[in-house]
Amino acid sequence: MEGIIAGIDEAGRGAVVGPMIIAGVSVREKDINKLKKINVKDSKELSQKRRVELKKKIEKIAKDIIVLKVSPCRIDDYNKQGVNLNKLEAMKMAHIIDILSPEKVYVDAPEANTEKFSNFLNKLTKGDVEIIAENYADSKYPIVSAASIIAKVEREKAVAELKKKYGLEGSGYPSDERTIKWLKKYLEEHGKFPEKGLVRFSWDTTKHILGEKKQSKILKFFKKSKN
Repeated sequence: MEGIIAGIDEAGRGAVVGPMIIAGVSVREKDINKLKKINVKDSKELSQKRRVELKKKIEKIAKDIIVLKVSPCRIDDYNKQGVNLNKLEAMKMAHIIDILSPEKVYVDAPEANTEKFSNFLNKLTKGDVEIIAENYADSKYPIVSAASIIAKVEREKAVAELKKKYGLEGSGYPSDERTIKWLKKYLEEHGKFPEKGLVRFSWDTTKHILGEKKQSKILKFFKKSKN
């Protein structure tokens, strides 16, 4: 029986706007070289156009591809239950591993203690699979690079939908000044954020922006009272 190798990576983990996408790609062991030949890389090192081109090639090489979309409201719900991002990611990765049923899986670990994450992931998976969890696995292993590309393209699709629906500007990350400026503008114009589908309310960035808005209202109230 020919061995199946899988790779898993995410996109949008730290974003304040939009979903986190977790993708798993599996290939037959003999097809790993095909991924090397098309020159897959960590998605962050590629242009959007190149990512889309590679995604199509990966789909032809892969045995299976699984994409999980974790919406902002689901991330908030898990957060309320005490499930942080690392645990959430492990849960979703375990689900992907169970579906792909590989003999070996390479995972881009979200925390520095890779051994701890690997052990936790092992406990969550049902089958007997060898798990290699490493930091920056997306730049070390072609199979994880492939998953990274799939996740990134799907995340960009989701962001494009939010731009069309809400007029979102920027990438959706707290480090993106365009996104922060837009969030403040949106809140000023609409008075609140949509309850589901746009922002992660459990994020400090969102709490800070909402806090600023509340403080502004209080100051305006006192100014009117004095007049």
